[in-house]
Amino acid sequence: MATKTISVVELADGIADVPVLGDDGAVVHPLLIVDLDDAPHSVLERAAEHARASDHLLVGRFTGGAIDESALAPLLEALDLTYAAGADPRSSTVVGTDDLDASLSAFSDAVAQNPHASLVVRHVLRAADTVGVAAAIDIESLGYSTLQGGPEFLRWLDERGSRPLPPPAPADPVLLTRDGQTLRITLNRPERRNAYGTQLRDALVEALRLAELDDSIEHVVVDGAGPSFCAGGDLDEFGRTPDTAIAHMIRTRGGAGRLVARLADRIEVRVHGHCVGAGIEIPAFANRVVAAPGTVFRLPEVSMGLIPGAGGTASVPRRIGRWRAMHLFVTASPLEVDRALGWGLVDEVTEPGS
Repeated sequence: MATKTISVVELADGIADVPVLGDDGAVVHPLLIVDLDDAPHSVLERAAEHARASDHLLVGRFTGGAIDESALAPLLEALDLTYAAGADPRSSTVVGTDDLDASLSAFSDAVAQNPHASLVVRHVLRAADTVGVAAAIDIESLGYSTLQGGPEFLRWLDERGSRPLPPPAPADPVLLTRDGQTLRITLNRPERRNAYGTQLRDALVEALRLAELDDSIEHVVVDGAGPSFCAGGDLDEFGRTPDTAIAHMIRTRGGAGRLVARLADRIEVRVHGHCVGAGIEIPAFANRVVAAPGTVFRLPEVSMGLIPGAGGTASVPRRIGRWRAMHLFVTASPLEVDRALGWGLVDEVTEPGS
């Protein structure tokens, strides 16, 4: 079904107020594109009010040169994301693109493939924007649990096929070294690109709890052995949760995100290689993230029929805004390190060991 494009005037007149569900409960027209070119200033506030109340994903489209961020600010903030032709502007509400039609098409195709996950990540991002980190992680996990039983994730599992459980770690999954007041925590499953599986997660949480309990540890450095800092959740473990209630408690109370957030002032995370899913969701809680040249970030969960589950809807938007986070979440597009630095996802790009 083709994605509909509406004008700002139509948005202000309530065209996006219609239900997102059809009579049979199925999602219909989850996405509307809002043409921002030549938007009359007289209706911007009213259009923003309707955008905030809408259940649809609303993505702005702007082709007319440099976007007037100050004039359009109320509407840009109310939309879920805006794509504009050209370079990234200063505002985190907008993603610049060299090919506007291709960017909009990629976003639209991703929503069409996984409409439930796309809408749930929208709901979670907007709710998490109004609460603290711990509550935002809880909201994310509840949305994640909802989607675990949905048709989109079940389709992904079917397409992935049956896989054996990953083998036990051949060595300690996390290494600890102490140098004075500094604790170094190294993810140590290079043979699985430090995937955030059960063994590595539990060992990382134990190490972070040590840092939290020991006041003599003034600085914590987290890095990863091997070609990548962390390749995200271990896909061989996906779909094996026997009890979604227990899984929710583990994600929220047994995961690393809350601990990194509590230790944020003391933690520096050094990332490299491919950082996928949890491989950037967890580092983004830290106050300082240092990336090696060539590092690439990607958040593929919506393409799997899920949403980020390691705290990414709480951590990533707090660094780059919920609008650019929406772009990364829905499209699963890779983000190169230089753009990540410009957006604020990382704080420095430097060679490892510098």
